[in-house]
Amino acid sequence: MNIKNPNHPAKGSRITVEPIRRLADIKSIKKLIMDNPRNHLLFVLGINNGLRAGDLLKLKVRDVKNLRPGQSIVIRESKTGKNNILMINKTVYKALQIFLEDAGIDNGEYLFASRKTKKPLTIQSVNALVKKWAREINLSGNYGAHTLRKTFGYIQRTEFGVGFEILAKRFNHTSPAVTMRYLGLTSDEVNEVLMNEI
Repeated sequence: MNIKNPNHPAKGSRITVEPIRRLADIKSIKKLIMDNPRNHLLFVLGINNGLRAGDLLKLKVRDVKNLRPGQSIVIRESKTGKNNILMINKTVYKALQIFLEDAGIDNGEYLFASRKTKKPLTIQSVNALVKKWAREINLSGNYGAHTLRKTFGYIQRTEFGVGFEILAKRFNHTSPAVTMRYLGLTSDEVNEVLMNEI
């Protein structure tokens, strides 16, 4: 019996996941997963850096263990082959310290390792985690691993006023127009601008 999954994209198309748009929802997820230092660090690092989950999953403990706020490392993006940076801010640093204190973790271990296999988590398992967190705080919509990256861009734009040009550079997108589509600029937002009086 072949049961069609309504959340599975048709051949040749893709499911678009959404960013988490409200700071209150971000705080709720942080609180929800605070007792799991690995998951908490994954969430915090993802929403504070805007890197793809796949690139975060390749990190080893030694890559970030000695970093302080304001320091960064260069990573090579697996999708584009371009260099990018992972920056440590104060929030990420706190989450990292909690994670490192939690267990005697070896320098050579993956930062986001499966407890069973010690191999890095898969994108599928990160998808499942993000969906679970969203469900547990009653957040409706479609969420997954890419939500972390999109949340970074959305919050940078709406809360801090960062322009699409800077976000495009951060995301290694070819143009700000790609970033606008990526972050789901809505017609309502465009219409709102038209109400500004000059």
